[in-house]
Amino acid sequence: MAQPGRVAIVLHTHMPYVEGFGTWPFGEEWLWEAIATSYLPIADLLDAGAPLTLSLTPVLCDQLEAPGAPQRCAGFLRELRPESHRLDAEGCRAGGRDDLAEELERAAGQYSEALTALEACKGDLLGRLAPHAAWTSSATHAILPLLASDSGVRLQAQNGVQSHRERFPREWRGGFWLPECAHEPWIDRLLEEAGVHAACVELTGYFGAGDARNLQPLRSADGPLLVPIDRALIDLVWGSAGYPAGGAYRDNHQRTTYDHRPWSNDGQVYDCQRAEQQAKDDANDFAARCAARVADGGLCTLAFDTELFGLWWHEGPIFLAAFVQACAQRGIELTALDDALTEVEAEPWPSGLGAASSWGTANSLRTWSSPKVAAITSRAREAELRALAAGPDLSLRAGRELLALQASDWAFLESFDLAGPYPLERFSGHLKNFNAELASVPLGEAALRNLAPTLSLAPLLEP
Repeated sequence: MAQPGRVAIVLHTHMPYVEGFGTWPFGEEWLWEAIATSYLPIADLLDAGAPLTLSLTPVLCDQLEAPGAPQRCAGFLRELRPESHRLDAEGCRAGGRDDLAEELERAAGQYSEALTALEACKGDLLGRLAPHAAWTSSATHAILPLLASDSGVRLQAQNGVQSHRERFPREWRGGFWLPECAHEPWIDRLLEEAGVHAACVELTGYFGAGDARNLQPLRSADGPLLVPIDRALIDLVWGSAGYPAGGAYRDNHQRTTYDHRPWSNDGQVYDCQRAEQQAKDDANDFAARCAARVADGGLCTLAFDTELFGLWWHEGPIFLAAFVQACAQRGIELTALDDALTEVEAEPWPSGLGAASSWGTANSLRTWSSPKVAAITSRAREAELRALAAGPDLSLRAGRELLALQASDWAFLESFDLAGPYPLERFSGHLKNFNAELASVPLGEAALRNLAPTLSLAPLLEP
């Protein structure tokens, strides 16, 4: 077992490929909001020495370094957000709600602060994150167990690893985020081929929440370490009744005409000082629960989408910073996961765990393969098989369109009705381009923007 008091937090940082594809309410403004509310604050925390494990998906990196993206983000922060706050504040005053107008005017200043931070790094957010980029992922966040072939997994995994190695000077130690923690034992050999040494898995469906076995890394038969995440503690932060549901926090659901949120969860006008105190109190409570969880030994691995902290939970960055401080005060060893795994004694992967798992609905793959999204999944698999059949004649453009089709995001958004027609429109557009490229029909576009700019098709041609 690992040493007592050891906790690791993995921040999985990912955004669907929205750069250049639509604006409000669905499109690249998701990315600009994430930069302002999550990525820049998290970069500050990492720069201050917080021992967190940062995972960056290649497809997010593609967008952050896309030509023109920093300038459009700066324009969003400099022009659109101040104006939208002004219009909402004007409307509130006209309706006799000066209190809401004052909160909107205060909140607008946060976008000015984000603009200052973005300009300070000359728009190179990826450069700011580079010293902390520890883990990578599949090229476009594909659900690897749902791909149609070994070659398809190789295409996603090997290109994801290679793009990470080319981008970041920091030594990559083999950490690989399995999108949605989706795992099935047959992919382990292919991960090992790509150089993967460790990945997180969700085994709550097998062990049960709170079971001590969730604190024990496992060694797969084909090589990689598979690290269970600790759902019992994660749900204190991410569950429907978790900390973000607290009354003082900003209500992320009730919105103004121009998509702002000047209310707290308990219906009052948002009070930033009250919410900050709530975040610090909750962080102390969470640290106490983590200390109790590992008091008898074990490695407690807590994995979250980075976007939870800021984009979805406004006070998330404050909570996370306070949690790091509380761990130090309590003597809890908060550690980078790569460091913890160098000292851990891994147990063999249990022979009875052969089915697919994920951190999705019922710890299964149904979110991305249910009848509701069957057309997406089946057509992506069909496209993969057609790409395989094309062999060396497959063009790079077709390969990049295939990667876009394989992204988990379209099925996820469609499964939960989160983005109207956007996911199906995006999937259909990439499928149309893929089919046209196979048929040698001119597409009119010179490139698929900046998606997988250094793509190698060699993994798709391996036997």
